[in-house]
Amino acid sequence: MTIEIARVGVVGCGTMGAGIAELVARNGVDVRFVETDEAALDRGWARIRASLDRGVERGHLDAAQREAVEQRIQGSTVWSTLSDCDLIVEAVPETLAAKQAVFRRMDRVARADAILATNTSSLPVMDIAVHSSRPNRVVGFHFFNPAPVMPLVELVRTVIADDAVVEAARQFAERVGKVAVVVGDRRGFIANQLLFPYLNQAVWMVEGGYATKEDVDTAMRLGAGLPMGPIALTDMVGIDTFHGIMDAIHEEVGDTRFAPRPILSQLARAEFTGRKAGRGFYTYEAPGSSRVVADDEVRPGPDPSTIASWTRIGVVGTGEVATGLVEACARAGFEVNVVGRTREEAERCAAQASLAMQRMVNRSLLTTDEMIVALGRIRPTIAIEDVEGCDLVVDAGEDLDAAARVATFASLGERLPAGTLLATTSASVPVIDCAMASGRPELVVGLHLFTPSSVMRLVEIVTTVRVDDAVVEQARAFVERIDRVGVLCGDRAGLIVNTLLFPYLNDAVKLLESHYATAEQIDTTMRLGCGYPQGPFELLDTIGLDVALTIIERLCDEYRQNSHEPAPLLRHLVEMGFLGHKSGRGFYVYD
Repeated sequence: MTIEIARVGVVGCGTMGAGIAELVARNGVDVRFVETDEAALDRGWARIRASLDRGVERGHLDAAQREAVEQRIQGSTVWSTLSDCDLIVEAVPETLAAKQAVFRRMDRVARADAILATNTSSLPVMDIAVHSSRPNRVVGFHFFNPAPVMPLVELVRTVIADDAVVEAARQFAERVGKVAVVVGDRRGFIANQLLFPYLNQAVWMVEGGYATKEDVDTAMRLGAGLPMGPIALTDMVGIDTFHGIMDAIHEEVGDTRFAPRPILSQLARAEFTGRKAGRGFYTYEAPGSSRVVADDEVRPGPDPSTIASWTRIGVVGTGEVATGLVEACARAGFEVNVVGRTREEAERCAAQASLAMQRMVNRSLLTTDEMIVALGRIRPTIAIEDVEGCDLVVDAGEDLDAAARVATFASLGERLPAGTLLATTSASVPVIDCAMASGRPELVVGLHLFTPSSVMRLVEIVTTVRVDDAVVEQARAFVERIDRVGVLCGDRAGLIVNTLLFPYLNDAVKLLESHYATAEQIDTTMRLGCGYPQGPFELLDTIGLDVALTIIERLCDEYRQNSHEPAPLLRHLVEMGFLGHKSGRGFYVYD
């Protein structure tokens, strides 16, 4: 039996309700929304009209289209206006009692054959469905914010939902331009089970003073390619909403990573609930605005005068990271001595830097004359003593063995003049171990660069408890001079990016192991629902499952939490030699 949906009702016209109403009306379907009183009704209309006006300003709608969309929407405080709707979507705040009360009232006014849906993002749909007389006609419709823009909806089916109802809901989602991922009834579904522990851990970093909110957000945008940093995203979700969802999921799964950080409840009680209030972790121009107002916590930019006298940089190593660093330093005007284990390796590093610059010339990012001058600054060598006159010497070797990295710093410390600064690009060896081995811990920092260097501009500047503040400022100025973006963080396994990224990837594997969703469904959800450039399994196959396993194991050793234990499926695939793209098979199979 085909179920036609010609008219949709929406209960609640807050951020999500207004977005859903606009989305449905934009796709040619009549919408009726109800609110609690006239003031709430006016606020709902204001949200819808403001969004439509933005659509016109950005060229997504013309004036006639905008008018037609608004004409398809009716708002009321009278619930009986929903009585002839084919589908009614509840979009009230994320508390179980409130949603259950709404469903009891919806049930009284809805037609017997109407489909009822909840827009919950974390609560069990069955716990809501049983408060109607037709739980078999209830589904979850988890739209993502902003609903008119985000292309995904998580369609949640309970164990008693009629197949015809689920199919009608899926077809309707497609009709309004959404990709529907059908999932079972489990708190958090796919997106929030994976997204929210990541957000909570980012909040923990800021709350504990490990990194500033700006540095955490910058690191994840530039280092992981995410469209928005986790702290800014928490503000957009709404701190009170986020806290409530985390509480609900924690109640079910008991994982401490879902326990909301204390600062969240403090901000919520202070009514600093994020963008909608004009203040959360960030301060905004006005309630509802996305424009951030700088506060007193913003760190001043680097001072280029701190390295004005620098002329030469030493790079020890010839791998991909070293090549990117050599190329960037030469273009920035530094003489660069690159030290290889063999003359051939050193010269190959210089040649790779030349190829990188030629690609920039081809894209008109660099002139041929500039490239020639920059290449003249690179001096390949195998003699470690050739870096003795450098202002900064960077160990950019690819050896993951901690003892080898530490030995390199001991050797450099013995050979170099007393005032020479040292840095390591390693993210796998504690910087303090290298610093202490050098005999000059006050002059050592970490400079964790990302590859490919032509795309990844982030550098995590790692400070230790022994480094001088002046040296940190010089490191910041150096990073800016080579046209990179630096963020500061402490000397801890994973730094910012890996500490936040790899537990999320590990969680995705565990979700797959539980048979809740397929790899394709999970990847689709995170790409389309959260705007990630790749789904977690696509990313794991790109990184290499063996590399991911090594990083996750190190994080587990550092933080000693059971939830960080590598997923058994990940270990099994590595043992089988299924490592991703490089082996032709990982979570997916490649030609």
